[in-house]
Amino acid sequence: MERITIQISDNVVHSTAHVATQSQQSIEEVLSDWLDYVVDELPVDMLSDDDVLALTELQLTHEQQVTLNALLTKNREGMLNVDERHQLDEMMRIYEHGLLRKAQALRVAVQRGLCEP
Repeated sequence: MERITIQISDNVVHSTAHVATQSQQSIEEVLSDWLDYVVDELPVDMLSDDDVLALTELQLTHEQQVTLNALLTKNREGMLNVDERHQLDEMMRIYEHGLLRKAQALRVAVQRGLCEP
């Protein structure tokens, strides 16, 4: 990890300080987490061709798929506890986010002529 110094607006400082207080982290930790997220979530049209094509193949891991299926089954049977409900919500968020990124990648891949529509 490398340490750098940047200037940020008062609005960003205020927002970051609030989140840092709420999460009991330092301002630096919050900013670092936010920057990591932004880099991981670059708009698909800013990615390289190889990265776009990789995203078109995006799927849940085997473990995630097994977990999601088990939670969905328990949900249908009305047998989820509170922790499992939160876990299902998080798994569905991951699944939906992945579908969105995959759809965006397919659109960009077609626009770039990397694959057929």
